[in-house]
Amino acid sequence: MAGKLKLRFPVPSDISIAQEAELIPIAELARSIGIEDSELEPYGHYKAKVKLSILNRLADRKDGNYIVVTGINPTPLGEGKSTTTVGLAQALGAHLNKKVIACLRQPSQGPTFGIKGGAAGGGFSQVVPMEEMNLHLTGDIHAITAANNLLAAAIDTRMLHEATQSDQALFKRLCPPAKDGSRKFSPVMIRRLKKLGIEKTNPADLTPEEISAFSRLDIDPQAITWNRVVDINDRFLRGITVGQGKEEEKYARRTQFDISVASEIMAVLALSSDLRDMRDRLGAMVIGSSRKGVPVTADDLGVGGALTVLMKDTIMPNLLQTLEGTPVFVHAGPFANIAHGNSSIVADKIALKIVGEDGYVVTEAGFGADIGGEKFFDIKCRASGLKPNCAVIVATIRALKMHGGGPKVVAGTPLDPAYTDENLELLSKGIANLQHHITTLHKYGVSVVVAVNRFGSDTQNEIDMVISKSLEVGARAAVMCDHWAKGGQGASELGQ
Repeated sequence: MAGKLKLRFPVPSDISIAQEAELIPIAELARSIGIEDSELEPYGHYKAKVKLSILNRLADRKDGNYIVVTGINPTPLGEGKSTTTVGLAQALGAHLNKKVIACLRQPSQGPTFGIKGGAAGGGFSQVVPMEEMNLHLTGDIHAITAANNLLAAAIDTRMLHEATQSDQALFKRLCPPAKDGSRKFSPVMIRRLKKLGIEKTNPADLTPEEISAFSRLDIDPQAITWNRVVDINDRFLRGITVGQGKEEEKYARRTQFDISVASEIMAVLALSSDLRDMRDRLGAMVIGSSRKGVPVTADDLGVGGALTVLMKDTIMPNLLQTLEGTPVFVHAGPFANIAHGNSSIVADKIALKIVGEDGYVVTEAGFGADIGGEKFFDIKCRASGLKPNCAVIVATIRALKMHGGGPKVVAGTPLDPAYTDENLELLSKGIANLQHHITTLHKYGVSVVVAVNRFGSDTQNEIDMVISKSLEVGARAAVMCDHWAKGGQGASELGQ
């Protein structure tokens, strides 16, 4: 097992704590929770992927208890959802002796190298190896980047070919003859023909009009919604011109780069239930429309299969561990403001089977309860068929003061005394934000527990106000937590 936490005050930096941690070899950790060697694909000594075949082996096992962690509306001060998710898992597993797995999103290198930083938790409630999680992990985001940009390249290439070649030349490129002169449609081509209302399956039977309809997507350059991506913050790629080469300059167009985790492919990964489902979802992605307004998909371009090949390993969740040796799945990382902001369905499903009916799975919903939390229920749960037993809303007293109209907070500058001194009037106004989220989550039919992240400046009067006001609107409990400074021990009351 992992070594006992060496708690200290003041709490050292996150990286200092992470680097001195005693890690369990990942194969050993996997065996301890019932993952067989044949179901594990190690990536070094302390991280691995878990094969989806484990779901077949454990199909008859009852699911564990399902807990979603969300938060109040995000502020620059941070609420600590990831830290709370990790701390709660450490409390349940290392201190309350329960079977538990935490499920988190994979961080993007954009925020990691920006002001926000990584997303492995903090203090004595972290996922380790922290650097591995925050950087390349097992390459899932790199695969998404490659797949996204392959599709972007296919779009521009297709428009170039359609602008410079005849119908017959295009048809020959799309469906080239074999050595004996015969031609055959691939399955993705058959689907496109059916979409066009053409039931023929022999290329030789197509009329000139049908060849033209099949071969030409007639993509409207002004209606393309698919951008290239890179997983770093690079503001000079927000607006670019492509097609500057000698043969392409007549077809140059304005476009832009997005960050990799904003790709629809990331959302597809998070919502897919298996490789077949991912293949279908990738092929159905709309990249824009034709000049007649007809939606154009990745399968219309014929690249859905190629995208799946690039993404085939990403469907397997990544297994890591907390500082206290409890298992963590880190898988997928869609943003909540543009996608649904939750980790993958397959990670949650595998975790629920591994822990069994007496165990617990703690999964995090990104951003606030009004974005990632509601999308967890409205999108992820509808796609997975799962329903949580409990929802945890994370809040901090100083963030609630900001919602109450406190002074503006600027990252890197000292906090106004309104946040560090007792201010019950400001807090009272901000608590309305927390109460609204409690009421909203009750509408989904789950019990709600409030986890209040402790800071040294919090006074007992402020703590008592948050707890009483939370209980007033129906929270099952409101608990002060100190897992950042004390690890799982600091979240034991929350776990109970």
